[in-house]
Amino acid sequence: MGEAYIYVKPENFKKACLYLHKKLKSPVVMMFACDERSDSGCFKIYCAFMGMKYKKWVFVTMDVAGDRPEFESIANDIYSAGLFEREIKETFGVLPKGNPDLRRLRLHDEVWPEGYFPLRKDLKKPGSAGKEKKEYVFNKVEGEGIFEVPVGPVHAGIIPPGHFRFSVAGEPIINLETRLGWTHKGTEKLFEDKDVNFGAKLSECVTGDSAFSNSWAFCQAVEKICGINVPEKALFLRAVFLELERMYNHLNGMGGIAIDVGFSFPAGYASMMKEKILRLNQKLAGSRYLKGVNIVGGVSVDIDNEKKAVLLEELNALEKEFKELKSMLYSNTSFMDRLDGTGALKKKTAEDLGVLGLAVRASGIEKDLRKDFPGVYDKVKFNISKESTGDVMARLNIRVSEFEESTSLIRQFIDKIGQGNISFQGKIESRCGVGLGCVEAWRGPILYWVKLNEKGLVERCKIVDPSFHNWEGLCYSVLGDIVPDFPVCNKSFDLSYSGNDL
Repeated sequence: MGEAYIYVKPENFKKACLYLHKKLKSPVVMMFACDERSDSGCFKIYCAFMGMKYKKWVFVTMDVAGDRPEFESIANDIYSAGLFEREIKETFGVLPKGNPDLRRLRLHDEVWPEGYFPLRKDLKKPGSAGKEKKEYVFNKVEGEGIFEVPVGPVHAGIIPPGHFRFSVAGEPIINLETRLGWTHKGTEKLFEDKDVNFGAKLSECVTGDSAFSNSWAFCQAVEKICGINVPEKALFLRAVFLELERMYNHLNGMGGIAIDVGFSFPAGYASMMKEKILRLNQKLAGSRYLKGVNIVGGVSVDIDNEKKAVLLEELNALEKEFKELKSMLYSNTSFMDRLDGTGALKKKTAEDLGVLGLAVRASGIEKDLRKDFPGVYDKVKFNISKESTGDVMARLNIRVSEFEESTSLIRQFIDKIGQGNISFQGKIESRCGVGLGCVEAWRGPILYWVKLNEKGLVERCKIVDPSFHNWEGLCYSVLGDIVPDFPVCNKSFDLSYSGNDL
């Protein structure tokens, strides 16, 4: 899982990005800025691509200087860069010149003043004076018979806030625009000047349903920087816990899809199964959501022979129950009819947007870090699920297949867990450097790019949750459907507000 950094002059940045985008057949997987003015007098821009064939993450980077820093936008040529450039402009004040959409993502116009860039190192709290309240401008679709249906940001259910604005012609949706950022907590700023142990705990709070995969990605980045060789036993244990996290979240998604079309019994059955896995997590790790398991250098809990027996017994019971759940879902023709053809995301659209995870595999693109950057996964056998229709049915099928594969993977990893240490036994020496941690979580890849300073403290932590890519995929998937189908489309993607609103 190596990284290659290509340093270019600003005038060559766009050319280099376009070349790698085409050569590696990769979207922009992350793009971000660092404030290095105290060292070099410049901001540094990084643009990352995934080189699956070469097992490399390739970063193009350049310096941007000046009192009014700017760089040439690549968003018109590589659509997956658009939101990242908006984020850079919003948080660092570095202008992506030529980007067609520079509206704010998280620092809402009604609250935050112009000229406030929170990820700059010389940040000062904005005063109450000088705030200019503005109205966010949504994209307008005009024409006879077109009307708008605003939904949110406050919803009736127990879900986080998000605003959805539908443009409708009769019943079919002809445009959907999201406005997120309501759960923005300044997460990346909170990592700055913290030690790595605090960072590991903070990463677990980025998005609660993926606490384990977030902390693994953070720890992996730090371990690469510090040259820590994590014991193989610890890696097997991490993989077991990652698959358990995948299982309970996929159950939650299956139940959510069922309840959103009024099929309540299997939704309740899936919820019961999810609860069993959460209780199993508590028995194995002391935490229902696997918090505190990952530490820099390994894990904090072991799975001894007694716990192995409990785990295997629960897996056997879950497999039997899962067969019942599948039968309930797939034998009901009205349920299947609601999913078939609904919320279809075309393969080309998914490629252009840089959609990731189960959503892109449902659209016919086989991408999964467990195969592309396998690590410990190269020691076991498993299949990557892929569908072609890109609809709600396809996304349900992916969840079902991955749940079944996870039970097989856990058994294989358990067989390989023997004697040995569960964490690095040497002295962890802090180093100055950068590293990327990547984990294929249940939604898709979670990426942590970490920079440590000479004191071993976090100078910059850039996080990319797959939701950041996939919200736009959801907006395109509903076009042509009707508004009442949106809830089940939304649940089939099952995206994170907190993971997006960093």
